[in-house]
Amino acid sequence: MIAYKHITKIIGALMAAAVAACFLAMAFPQKLAEAFGGNVVSMRYVSELFDTSQVMKVDIRMDGDDWEDMLDNAAAEEYYSCDVEINGEKIYHVGIRPKGNTSLSAIAMDPETDRFSLKLEFDHYVEGQTCLGLDKLILNNNYADATSRKEAIVYDMYHYLGADASLYNYAEISVNGEYWGVYLALEAVEDSFLLRNYGAEDGGLYKPDQMEMGGRPSGKQGMPQPPEEAGWEMERKEPAMPGGGDFAPEDPASGKKGFPMDGGEGRGPGMENEGANLNYTDDELDSYSAIWEGEVTDTGKQDHRRVVTALKNISGGMELEEYLDVDNVLKYMAVHTFSVNMDSLSGNMAHNYYLYEYNGKLNILPWDYNLAFGGMGMQSASEMVNKAIDTPFQGTEFFDALLENEEYLAAYHGYLRELAEGYVLGGAFEETFLRIRSQIDDLAETDPTAFYSYEEYEAAADMLYLAVTLRAESILGQLDGTIPSTDEGQRADSSAMVDASAIDLDCMGVFDMGGEDGDWRGSKRRKEAMNW
Repeated sequence: MIAYKHITKIIGALMAAAVAACFLAMAFPQKLAEAFGGNVVSMRYVSELFDTSQVMKVDIRMDGDDWEDMLDNAAAEEYYSCDVEINGEKIYHVGIRPKGNTSLSAIAMDPETDRFSLKLEFDHYVEGQTCLGLDKLILNNNYADATSRKEAIVYDMYHYLGADASLYNYAEISVNGEYWGVYLALEAVEDSFLLRNYGAEDGGLYKPDQMEMGGRPSGKQGMPQPPEEAGWEMERKEPAMPGGGDFAPEDPASGKKGFPMDGGEGRGPGMENEGANLNYTDDELDSYSAIWEGEVTDTGKQDHRRVVTALKNISGGMELEEYLDVDNVLKYMAVHTFSVNMDSLSGNMAHNYYLYEYNGKLNILPWDYNLAFGGMGMQSASEMVNKAIDTPFQGTEFFDALLENEEYLAAYHGYLRELAEGYVLGGAFEETFLRIRSQIDDLAETDPTAFYSYEEYEAAADMLYLAVTLRAESILGQLDGTIPSTDEGQRADSSAMVDASAIDLDCMGVFDMGGEDGDWRGSKRRKEAMNW
């Protein structure tokens, strides 16, 4: 009698489980590998969207007035509805919006271009909707990158080492069937990424940022504005700021003028990073508000406490294997150091990375490399090519314990050597470079919204090839002891450093705030040319 009494409940539970299994099977049809064991899950989008042997095709179908309204109000970063066809896969009622930080501000202030980066959120309006299992797709505009390949090459390096990193591919973007431009497509670091890399782990994901969206100083609201209009007193500064700007802001509160991008002691807008640089300060959760405000997954005080505990132990170099995914972070350090990206934890800009925590163990995930290889914060090409490998993070102390540990330092050096000898000098870099060239040259030549002319693109690509090769040469010299591997050592003796006189950083593209003083070589206003 007892068994029969509960038969209805049992049948109901089984039916619910079956429905859930069917949903998962439809969303992620290529085997849900031990979904409850925390193992990685195979996803259809990996091979069908991010097969780098062929360019992704993305056609955005959207009301013309809505498209124009979205571009005209890009700084609001509000979602609009569109339909999308990606490699023949049609998805309806998708959320789309412009995205970016400093790049969004620069483009919003530049009357000559509306080539914003875009975010496609497949489940924004339709709960559970994906594109072959992918919940969100990022389309990066290659802002300030005349080569159109810095970010692709950096992500290729991450995958070469087997690090946790977003999948990438080039995308031919059309709007209502009309070619809009060649972008870099990236797997968003959100639910699908976590499922693919960490399976059923219910870890906390954060995107800490000392700057609010749109490049606004912390605490500012509304439309991104030129610094003068946003309340920053401007003062001419020598030498010129990275990217050709010749103004440096003064903090109204502190009175300090200028904010070096290369890890100097100056401070500027938003530099009160509130934990974004991952430095341990104290046990108060409020001291790390920039981390919590950047939550991607739902988190609470218990999650936050685990993060702070980990930061405290990492800061003291205690039980690093327990509080840090050491091997993956060492891979992150190696690629990040090689790529010389100062718009990140390497400099004073404490952003452009993700922090993942599971069971009290922290991991660093890479993000945003269009300004790599000297695109921001470099005073000279020699500084970029010879950037010291043993003092790579000037804006954070988070990595110090790893660099001070002989075993971990050796492993980090090993990954750097693998990149220099195996990836660059071993032929993998050239193979990737030539593949990209064969795939996007024609698209770049006919790109109607390109920031640079085709001639500038070609020259920049060749310059980047040489820059990466020289960077590998310098890293090997630093590993072998013929070139100083610290900032202090290089200041004391620069005689053996690799000659970078043939490198023109400006040629490859540099950070620029746009506007009337901005230099958008080859940029075009697309709006008038769209005929729907």
